[in-house]
Amino acid sequence: MAKFSVIIPVYNRPNELDELLETLTRQTFKDFEAIVVEDGSAIKSDKVVEKYSGLLDIKYFHKQNSGQGFTRNFGFEKASGAYFVIFDSDILVPPHYFETIDREIAKRRLDAFGGPDREHPSFTPVQKAISYSMTSLLTTGGIRGGKKRLASFHPRSFNMGLSRKVYESCGGFAITRMAEDLEFSIRIIRAGFKVGLIPEAFVYHKRRTSFMQFFKQLFFFGRGRINIVRFYPDQLKPLHALPAAYVLGMVLLIALSFVSPFWAGILLLIFGLYFFAIFVHSLFKTKELKVAILSVVASFIQLAAYGLGFHFELFRFLRKR
Repeated sequence: MAKFSVIIPVYNRPNELDELLETLTRQTFKDFEAIVVEDGSAIKSDKVVEKYSGLLDIKYFHKQNSGQGFTRNFGFEKASGAYFVIFDSDILVPPHYFETIDREIAKRRLDAFGGPDREHPSFTPVQKAISYSMTSLLTTGGIRGGKKRLASFHPRSFNMGLSRKVYESCGGFAITRMAEDLEFSIRIIRAGFKVGLIPEAFVYHKRRTSFMQFFKQLFFFGRGRINIVRFYPDQLKPLHALPAAYVLGMVLLIALSFVSPFWAGILLLIFGLYFFAIFVHSLFKTKELKVAILSVVASFIQLAAYGLGFHFELFRFLRKR
C-alpha cells in the first residue's frame, strides 16, 4: 500500500498529463501511486499512461463526464494510500515535493495541507504574466497561498492533500464545479481537522496559455466566490469584493468621462499609478521586460473577469432569493 495516492482528473489534456507524469518519475520520495481519472474526454490519455506503466505505480480509469470535483471523488474510491494528493493536470512537480510533504505532515501533524504555485522557466511570457497576476499581493493573488497571505489559508485543488481519515469523516467534494475545492476546504476546517500551508511544497502551475482562456477561467472563479455564499454566507469578506469594486470603478471612469472630465482624469490617474506599480513589481520579480508589460494586461484581465463573474453570479443569487 502506497503512503500517498495522487489523484489526477484529466479532460482532453494528454500532452499536459504527459509532462506532469514525467515530473513524477523524478521524485526523490517514491512511496506513492498515481491515479489518473479520465473525465469523459474525447481525446483520451490511455497511451500516455501506458508510457509510464513501468516507471510509476499508476492506474488509469475512464468514466462519464461529471466535472472535476466528482471525478476526484471517483479517484478517492480507487486510492489505497494513507494520504490523498490532488493535482490539476496542468502542473509540473519539483523533485522534492513528496519528500517535503512527508516531512512536514509528520512534523506538524497536519490532517490536510496545500502548497503555493510558481512559474517555471519553460513557461511562455503569457504564462509567466498570468502566473504573476495570480500570485501577486497587488492583484489579491496572495489570497491563494504563500508565506504572505491576505486571508486565511484554504487548500486549493491544483495542489492539495488530505488524510484518508479526513475523507472518511468529511466525505469528498460536495459540488463538482464553481469553487468546489474552497467548499471542501472550509468543511474540513470546520470539522476540526488541522490544515496548513506547506510553502516549500510548491508546484509549477501552467494555468492557461492565452488571455482569452484566462478571462474565461477567472470569470468562472468570480462566479465561484458567490457560489460559496450559498453554503457559507459568512465566507464573503470585503477583500473578496475588491475585483468587483474594480469593475465598478471602470464603469464609473467611463461615465465620468462624459459628465466630468476632471474627476475622470483623477480616477484614470489612480488606475494608471496602480498598473504602473504592477509593472514595476513584475519587472523586479521576473527580470523580464516583456513579462512585466504582459503582467499589466494579465492583471487587468484577472480583475475584470473575476469582478464580472462576481457581479453576474451575485445578480443570479439575489434574483432567486
